[in-house]
Amino acid sequence: MVKRFGLIIILYLFAQLSPLAVSELVSTLALEPATQNAIIMNYQVIIFILALVGAIFILKKEDEFERKEGQASGLMTVIWTILGLFMAWFGQGIAVVIQNFILGEPVQSQNTLDLMELARAFPVVIILIAIVGPIFEEIIFRRIIFGELYKRTNFLVAGTVSGLIFAVIHFDFTHLLVYFTMSFVFAFIYVQSKRLIVPILAHVLMNTFVVIIQLFFYEQIMEQFEQVATILFLPF
Repeated sequence: MVKRFGLIIILYLFAQLSPLAVSELVSTLALEPATQNAIIMNYQVIIFILALVGAIFILKKEDEFERKEGQASGLMTVIWTILGLFMAWFGQGIAVVIQNFILGEPVQSQNTLDLMELARAFPVVIILIAIVGPIFEEIIFRRIIFGELYKRTNFLVAGTVSGLIFAVIHFDFTHLLVYFTMSFVFAFIYVQSKRLIVPILAHVLMNTFVVIIQLFFYEQIMEQFEQVATILFLPF
């Protein structure tokens, strides 16, 4: 099991880091910058999909894909997914209030802004942001890191450690609390449902919602937020 989990982590790291090498290689070619960027983005999406397929294949015999005692039924899977989604939204809202109104940090995550810029320029990246990335992250951070720590310690320790790693890996250090909160919620619904598909679906739905909001309604929402912040004399 440890070897299989190690291999999955290697696949994840390869998918994360190999685009850097491809970028260096492509930069040596006599191509237009737009063409170079398109090659890199398409490679990143393809390599993540292939790595995810490999990870699922490695896990196919794991008990996570089999019926276990106490595992949520189909109906409860849906209920826990929806509940987890709203819990994650609520938790993130509190984290944003703490960061912006108390600590003075910006509301918008720079990591999210960068990803949305990529999505606007290369729509294929949306697949990575909304579907492939969340699935892979849940396998890594909930099934492997949290799951193995939970077996050996308790929820608080496993949730804290996996949450901190999850937050740091997004390289957005002004919004660590937001990512940590989301990770903690997903760990909670994973334990309660005993099904990995629950945090996967909640994560996919959350990212899909963020993509839709950012691409189509971001300016209107931020305008309303600024008005409320001004009325309440809060920093923005």
